Amino acid sequence: MQGGERLGVEVGGGELSFPVRGMVIVSTVRRPSPSECEAPRQPHSSLQCLVELVRADATKGVGDTMSTQSEPGHDRPDPGLGAIMSERRQLINLAYRLLGSLADAEDAVQEAYARWYAMSQQQREAIESPGGWLTRVTSRICLDLLGSARARRERYVGEWIPEPLPDRREWISGRSGGTTVDPADRVTLDESINMAFLVVLESLTPAERVAFILHDVFGYAFAEVAEIVGRTPAACRQLASSARRRLRPSQAPATPTAQRAGIVRAFKQAWQAKDIGALIGLLDPDATAIGDGGGLVGVAELRPIQGGEQVARVAVEVAARAPDLTILERTVNGQPGLVVQQDGVTVAVLAFDVAGDRIKRIWAVRNPEKLRHWTTG
Repeated sequence: MQGGERLGVEVGGGELSFPVRGMVIVSTVRRPSPSECEAPRQPHSSLQCLVELVRADATKGVGDTMSTQSEPGHDRPDPGLGAIMSERRQLINLAYRLLGSLADAEDAVQEAYARWYAMSQQQREAIESPGGWLTRVTSRICLDLLGSARARRERYVGEWIPEPLPDRREWISGRSGGTTVDPADRVTLDESINMAFLVVLESLTPAERVAFILHDVFGYAFAEVAEIVGRTPAACRQLASSARRRLRPSQAPATPTAQRAGIVRAFKQAWQAKDIGALIGLLDPDATAIGDGGGLVGVAELRPIQGGEQVARVAVEVAARAPDLTILERTVNGQPGLVVQQDGVTVAVLAFDVAGDRIKRIWAVRNPEKLRHWTTG
């Protein structure tokens, strides 16, 4: 068994994990009996019952297999934990792109699993595609959350920026115990999760965003999208088309990654040297810097900073006020970015939008609730 490889199942705010041998291997999952699921005078849920059964099987050393057993009299095998949990990565990828928040995405996916296990065995067996069912339910939960998120973000203190994602080497679990988790199990890093793209997605209506992400990013047919958003396929086609029109003005030709990395590195060096002239030279004259402290840190994030010269001056002022800051080059949402640490603790994550050889936008996330997946050292 290779060290550090574990299968994790998150439920009820905690994580159940056990070792695997170079691949995802789970123990056989038994169908719960009434006595196992109904503890007298104890709060109960189907999902909690599932976790207890998996924990019991793992400790008993039940055979390592992806297959599941069915009870006598059942012609079809029970869609077991292995098959169901294998959908988690896809669901998290979808939910993060829909919501822009990994915390909300995890909650949405967990709710979908709770609804799956709240059904009876007979109801689950009647579903031909558990993955398709989970995708539909997760998408509908996200659609509802997007509607309420707009109201929440209107009350949010200062600017709201999507939660930044680290490179796998910087990933750390936000759950208790600090268990390291491979981010590849969470979100696939590609152009559809870079910060500039996610920020523009915030301008779409909930229905436009769901239709666009499901069809254009994940390749679902409009007939399938229609079942999720409660519209006709033709209406969903129009929603996606409207989303494309709104996104098009923001889609500038991509600067090569190596060039972006060089510009971000030069910005870091100029920032550390407090070289305002060099900073101005790296910033577009109309550059904008946006901070997100969530009302939990500082007051400077309440309004965007406009203009390359002003952004440079504020950066130099920050460096002068906190000379003990450590600035690290890191991958942020699949793009070159910076992580700022103080006394070994991550206090800010910066994402950049680079056009040509100039920085057009900087997003600085300082809200500690959005930095839970970044290492502290």
